[in-house]
Amino acid sequence: MLERGGELYRDLPWRKSRDPYEVWVSEVMLQQTQVSRVDGRWQRWLERFPNVGALASAEAAEVLEEWQGMGYNRRALALWHAAQQVVLGGGEMPCDVEGLVALPGIGPATAAGIRAFALDLPGVYLETNVRTVFLHELFPEAQKVPDRELVPLVEVCCPPDASSPADDPRTWYFALLDYGAWLKRTVPNPSRRSSTHVRQSRFEGSHRQRRAMLVRALLAHREGADPKELAELLSEEERSHGRDAISTEAVNGLLEELSREGFCTCREGRWVV
Repeated sequence: MLERGGELYRDLPWRKSRDPYEVWVSEVMLQQTQVSRVDGRWQRWLERFPNVGALASAEAAEVLEEWQGMGYNRRALALWHAAQQVVLGGGEMPCDVEGLVALPGIGPATAAGIRAFALDLPGVYLETNVRTVFLHELFPEAQKVPDRELVPLVEVCCPPDASSPADDPRTWYFALLDYGAWLKRTVPNPSRRSSTHVRQSRFEGSHRQRRAMLVRALLAHREGADPKELAELLSEEERSHGRDAISTEAVNGLLEELSREGFCTCREGRWVV
């Protein structure tokens, strides 16, 4: 698999970095997002927030503004909150799994990615393309394969250290990612045979889209807006796509939901990020 992945190697900009913060940002951006969308946005993010301290000291509105178009605004807030935790802890990104997963938004796979690509340390990086390779190679006919069957295989296959430049965790996982991406283009997607596979729900006209629209509207009105104004703005956008208007009551419900998650707050009847 290492040889096959080497033939398919993708020269992506974040692969040139060994900075844990820069790798972390790329890992979060790449979750359920096409590589082509991340290339360019990752560089722009680092120009605005070049290190963990710069991100931690930014305003929430700045962070969300820079994230627009990437989807899943929760990820941007999690990055911001995690950066603040890192700064409070002394400013250095942790390198151990326990320290990484203790940060908001970092799960086992993201922690393993940071350790492999920034620090060349072994771990179980069970990302979707990695999962695709193992299902294709080792479970060619099986359906609903649970991750608990894949984890020990991924763990035992990962090189234990960087003692050989051609056979280290960083190179190994790059090869798996590239082979997995190639498989998805050339054969029926093996990852669909995983028990974790969930077909993504439609975004257009969904609750998720309305939340995203509302965040954008709040970012465009930094001085604040009341629910009626926001309902009018969202309704105008909905009508432009042939959908029904949104009531002020519905907007109030969305605002309360976003407020509980830390996206916005109400000040004297006007909502702000």
